[in-house]
Amino acid sequence: MPDSVAALRLPAEQLTRQFSPELFAQAHSLGMNQSGVLGQQRAIDALAFGVGMRQRGYNVFVKGELGTGRFSYTKRYLQAQARHQAAPCDSLYLPNFDDARAPIAVQLPAGVGKQLADDFAQLLDQLVATFPAVFETPLWQQQKTAIERNFNQRYDAIVDELEKQALKASIALFREPGNLGFAPMRDGKVLEDNEFAQLDDEVRSQYQQTISQLEEQLNDQLANLPQWKRESNNQLRGLNEQTIQTALIPLLEPLLQTYANYPAVLQYVQGIQQHLLRHAVEQLVVEETSDSLRRQWLARHYAPNLLVSHASTQGAPVIYEANPSYENLFGRTEYIQEPAGLTTDYQQIKAGALHRANGGYLLLQADKVLMEPFVWEALKRALTTEQLKIESPLLDTGRFAAITLDAQQFGLQVKVILIGTAEWYYNLQDYDEEFAELFRVLADFEQDVPLLDQHLLAFINLLNKRVAEEQLAPLTACGMQRLALHSVRLAEHQQRLSAAISEVFQVVSEADYWRAQQGVSEISAQHIEQAIGAKQQRNGKVAEHILQDMLDGVILIETEGTAIGQCNGLTVMDVGDFEFGIPARISAAVYTGSGGVVDIEREVNLGQSIHSKGVLILNGFLGNRYAQKYPLDISASVAMEQSYGYIDGDSASLGETCALISGLARVPLRQDLAITGSINQLGQVQAVGGLNEKIEGFFKLCQARGLTGTQGVIIPACNQVNLILAPEVIQAVAEQKFAIYAVETVDQALTLLTTQTVGVADEQGEYPLDSVHGKVIARLQAIAEAEREDEEKEDEKEQAEALESDSATDSGSADSPVATPAALAN
Repeated sequence: MPDSVAALRLPAEQLTRQFSPELFAQAHSLGMNQSGVLGQQRAIDALAFGVGMRQRGYNVFVKGELGTGRFSYTKRYLQAQARHQAAPCDSLYLPNFDDARAPIAVQLPAGVGKQLADDFAQLLDQLVATFPAVFETPLWQQQKTAIERNFNQRYDAIVDELEKQALKASIALFREPGNLGFAPMRDGKVLEDNEFAQLDDEVRSQYQQTISQLEEQLNDQLANLPQWKRESNNQLRGLNEQTIQTALIPLLEPLLQTYANYPAVLQYVQGIQQHLLRHAVEQLVVEETSDSLRRQWLARHYAPNLLVSHASTQGAPVIYEANPSYENLFGRTEYIQEPAGLTTDYQQIKAGALHRANGGYLLLQADKVLMEPFVWEALKRALTTEQLKIESPLLDTGRFAAITLDAQQFGLQVKVILIGTAEWYYNLQDYDEEFAELFRVLADFEQDVPLLDQHLLAFINLLNKRVAEEQLAPLTACGMQRLALHSVRLAEHQQRLSAAISEVFQVVSEADYWRAQQGVSEISAQHIEQAIGAKQQRNGKVAEHILQDMLDGVILIETEGTAIGQCNGLTVMDVGDFEFGIPARISAAVYTGSGGVVDIEREVNLGQSIHSKGVLILNGFLGNRYAQKYPLDISASVAMEQSYGYIDGDSASLGETCALISGLARVPLRQDLAITGSINQLGQVQAVGGLNEKIEGFFKLCQARGLTGTQGVIIPACNQVNLILAPEVIQAVAEQKFAIYAVETVDQALTLLTTQTVGVADEQGEYPLDSVHGKVIARLQAIAEAEREDEEKEDEKEQAEALESDSATDSGSADSPVATPAALAN
């Protein structure tokens, strides 16, 4: 192998991160990381600032990816800060006796609202015991009887006097319920109808006249009866009110004294007293009404609706609402089905997360908030106005016809913390101008952190803490070291640790399972390796099928020999949360013409924008390198063979460039190498992503077919720091069975693929004729000369045809007869 090529080959020790085992040997003696996150000092400082700022608008958006500890740390930090703050007020709704549809919002010091609710529960029991018993006392019965007797005496006196007059005229007075009547008598006996009919006409007429006079007199005497009845009812009502008042004062007086410093409660208690004076008799003194029904009626009309109580809250509340629907966030009014339809009252108002978090902190997931109808606009309105109102958004849409309440609003003092990804944050910044005014603080959680000693120590501490919390078996030093390497692999950088610590915790839990299966007491590196491999096995069905298709020849990938205009590219495929690399054939066809380079993927709308950009850059590189003296008058097409889905990314542009140059120079490329990398227009190779999965995908294919010792992968040199390869790949490289080459330029990649001299331009810009670039220039020159010859032949042909045409025109002018008018007419 030439020295220039050997220098491109990476040694095995550069294919992963090397750790000093001494640090991990101290793992069990280290303390525990109390923050629960890895690094993230920027985010921690920002969160502290946002929580400490009390001015309006300093709500916090916590930005970061899942697994970085953004949620758990934020919640723990808020709870720690909340413990040092005073508990907020209790929130209640009280009945409005002047307007039942407008319940009164009241806030009382923490615990006072709960005390008020308990006191009123006792009051309701006392009221049920008092009514109707208070109307069954001998004193009330005597007073009621006296009122009724007074009325009856006046009535009876009139009737008795009239009865005496009737008897003198031989007329009997009949007293029936609700009616008085007269009937003729003879010899002290009331006459029957047939007896009365047998009397003389004159006698009958006399009787009838007398009865008419008596009835008229009766009507005159009883004309004041309704007035007497009203007076009697008023006296009875006054008696009832006095009785109620006398009974209520001892019951309500303790409340008036206990809550003397709370005007809203005093007004509430006084309102209950006045309301009961009007409604107690009709609602509470009905004999057939049970005690439970009386209590239900009292509770529905008088008991306070305690929305939120902080009687047992230590410090400010920290509320996380996992399902931030409109009702769950802002509260709701429930309805009762009654025969007349849906009805509601202040007791049916239910608190939302904002009520519970008022005076503290509300933690929400940004994506869930923004996907719920009506919620985002209502949340912004509440934060702007600092008012919390319970209403139904369906009222504005006309989809809700039942009568609802117009409850008073509560003042809102809450710190909202939204948690979301970068996509949600930047979309809100771009499309909602109010967002920046309401969420002025960004706590940005990094996806990875520098692999410094303090961060590695923090990583070890976090693992120790999780093992202790989950009661898992302890980790050996080698196990801890293997987990650190796995974290570096997740970060895809030898100098960084992944901040997605939850993924590492998942591996620990699964490794503990395999440890238990083996019956040992500690989690070792072997168990960590087994857990990682088991997950790949569970999720690797698609990858195995694709590999088998390659081995069966269904997917055409060569790992030996050479071919013109063809090389092995490397791609990454995502299936759920599993990523794996697969090789793909890149082919280029070059032919005479002036159509330029055609990206087949783009032409059929399978190539995405970044991939198309890579092909256009390829065009720029070819023009810059080869079209200085001769035009790049070629037609060519490039494609990712047997690809039937969307392709994005520019990591194939290095392979596409090499395939095109191979087709132009008619120089074969090695098929035992695979290549990945992006290029710029100057021919420099740039970094790509998914490097470890790409290399391992090609390695598995080569391994399955049998390693030859010449197989390998070409990668960008700037990607070397991203290499955290699987142990089997590193071992194969160490044993010279597989190779990883790092290149900085297209020329270096061509040197590896062609095994020929690529060529260096001299001072005149000329390349050696036997070099790859020289062959490309020669091909372009030949194409240009052939086109020039074709153009010259075409010009000569056109000139000859023009001369023939001119000669024919001149000959026709000399020999043709003159056309006369007669000839024209014929």
